[in-house]
Amino acid sequence: MATVLGRFDEHDKSVPPAANDGDDGYRPSDDEPFMNPRQQEYFRGKLNAWKDAIYREAAGTLNQLQSEPLREADLTDRASSETDWSIELRTRDRQRKLIAKIDAALRRIEEGEYGYCEVTGEPIPLGRLEARPTATMTVEAQERHERNEKISRDE
Repeated sequence: MATVLGRFDEHDKSVPPAANDGDDGYRPSDDEPFMNPRQQEYFRGKLNAWKDAIYREAAGTLNQLQSEPLREADLTDRASSETDWSIELRTRDRQRKLIAKIDAALRRIEEGEYGYCEVTGEPIPLGRLEARPTATMTVEAQERHERNEKISRDE
């Protein structure tokens, strides 16, 4: 059981792969037109690779759940294993929600809306998209959104 959680910690899928799997080593730059076809293809590849990695990790969890039922005789060991699996399954649920965001980003690429802030319409900086390819707002718009959300919650 510890191997599943250890593997997850070592290969955290909450952040996208560092670079596109393309052979040419291309990285988007500010020196080219924003969201040109090559940049769109780069981010499409990055998003698809991220999604595939999440699916592979989920399949590994499912296989381990099916092949290794809880067999600990000691109640404390069994409780510990059940807690570990509970954490693992919560992680998979968060990743399921992340896949929906990845799919939405892929749709935005197809519709020509990817990379532009949904609030201001301004381009989202490439560095932000590189770090968070599912971003829908610039940092400034996101901060305003979060401040307004906090104010609404406090009232």
